Amino acid sequence: MRNYLYFLFCTGLLLSCSNNLVFSEYQATQGGGWERDEAMVYSFSAPDTLNQHDLFITIRNNDNYPYSNLFLIASLNFPDGTVVKDTLEYEMAFPDGSWMGKGTGSIKENKLWYKENIVFPFNGVYTLELAQAMRKNGSVSGLETLPGITDVGLEIEKRK
Repeated sequence: MRNYLYFLFCTGLLLSCSNNLVFSEYQATQGGGWERDEAMVYSFSAPDTLNQHDLFITIRNNDNYPYSNLFLIASLNFPDGTVVKDTLEYEMAFPDGSWMGKGTGSIKENKLWYKENIVFPFNGVYTLELAQAMRKNGSVSGLETLPGITDVGLEIEKRK
């Protein structure tokens, strides 16, 4: 009995100290490619209006991804109607062509900084819309389908 209680105490201590995650949601792309007109939409309630939080965009890609970087358009909609729109660029591969990110096999996951030290100023529901903004060099129009992106996610962590 004493060993059982010790095990529960240690497990609880490990879980409570290591997890600052307050929101996590992934959405799969259709057929392993991200369509230009397919915005990923994430709705979440403000965790609180006092503490700082970090927001991350998570991207899972496979070997079919043909580029070394990624351009995104992010629109963060606040409960009061304010919209903050950003154009983001992320490196996805090292100069030698090997993928950045974690994972074994053909799928890699990249946890990409989006917003750092953000304090949510209002209670209520926030919405983040993400769209891919990739295009071929010299082309004005974007790619209809961005191959190799399998999942797109949003994670919110309470700042340590």
